[in-house]
Amino acid sequence: MGIRDDRELVAITVKDPEKGFRLLMAKYMDTVYWHIRRLVVSHDDAQDATQEVFVRVFRFLKQFKGECSFRSWIYRIATNEALRILNQRQNDRVSLDDSLVELSSMMADDYVDYADLEAVRLQQAILALPTKQQLAFNLRYYNELGYDEIAEITGSTPENIKSNYHIAKEKIIKYMNLNN
Repeated sequence: MGIRDDRELVAITVKDPEKGFRLLMAKYMDTVYWHIRRLVVSHDDAQDATQEVFVRVFRFLKQFKGECSFRSWIYRIATNEALRILNQRQNDRVSLDDSLVELSSMMADDYVDYADLEAVRLQQAILALPTKQQLAFNLRYYNELGYDEIAEITGSTPENIKSNYHIAKEKIIKYMNLNN
């Protein structure tokens, strides 16, 4: 029997925490990991942050009020955890000039296929964006979320998210065209 929606998943998790936690992990583990990974870059950091996200989701599940979608709530926790890691490494921010160095350090990573040069260049461009633009772009482009949901996740407005997404998209296009 499959889970119909997140309300049912929450109810199962409250009623039977062990079963619910397994279902929660099965549904959201990959998307949360990749959301965090795109922001923090490092597999180890993303893996640690993902584990922390699910610990927090499980710990605070009874406090989930349903004021936003459950998915948005999880993404907000994941975003906050990724931002916490980024804030710890604030001096290590990447610019367009040194994003190649950052990506080069990831080349030995078994979790990403760097044979696709276009994908590598796209990632370079994304890493060079300010955090708000990265969040808007990643959540819209990779996770295919709507502007309203991204606004819930980031604590912003749909208009700001739309603006950040379009600015990010233009910067990425410009970067990709310059590096052809």
